[in-house]
Amino acid sequence: MRVIAGEYRRRTLRSLPGLEIRPTSDRLRETLFNVLCAGNPAALAGSVWIDLYAGTGAVGIEALSRGADKVYFVDSSKAATEVIAANLKSLGLSSGFKIVNAEAAKASRQLEAAERVADYVFLDPPYSMQDEYAKTLAALAGSKLLGERCIVIAEHEKRFDPSEAFGELRRYRNLVQGDAALSFYRKQISNLATSESLK
Repeated sequence: MRVIAGEYRRRTLRSLPGLEIRPTSDRLRETLFNVLCAGNPAALAGSVWIDLYAGTGAVGIEALSRGADKVYFVDSSKAATEVIAANLKSLGLSSGFKIVNAEAAKASRQLEAAERVADYVFLDPPYSMQDEYAKTLAALAGSKLLGERCIVIAEHEKRFDPSEAFGELRRYRNLVQGDAALSFYRKQISNLATSESLK
């Protein structure tokens, strides 16, 4: 597993043995960031991310490598947060992030109470925990964590559909790659011209 692009390009990242943590593959991560950057390497500069169910931290680290200003890494597993910390240390990173060892719902409430606002939220629960998708996406839909144009991305199995909408949060793109898929959500925008620009 490696960082795809940016300041830490080609640097390797650690994972945990076994099946408890399933890191987002290099290929899928590359596709995700190609979509978000849309050919503009500076597209993520200064952005704020929340990496829920962060696992190894690979997605959040990729965001930092590409210019994100702050990433909140959230995972309920102590072993996972230790791996995230080790990966960040191996890259020489000592700022621009916060590691939160807590359940996604609890961490989200804490961040909201601290008046944090994200530009991007990535969530990748264990595929077997399908209920977590609806629970987390529904909570995010009503949360002040999401900035006006925040993009929420859920990684999931290709054969599983998290759903098209959660309150004002609507899926505007579904991208399938191999056995995995990415669902992209944004809060509904009433202005037609703005909505068209998302396509």
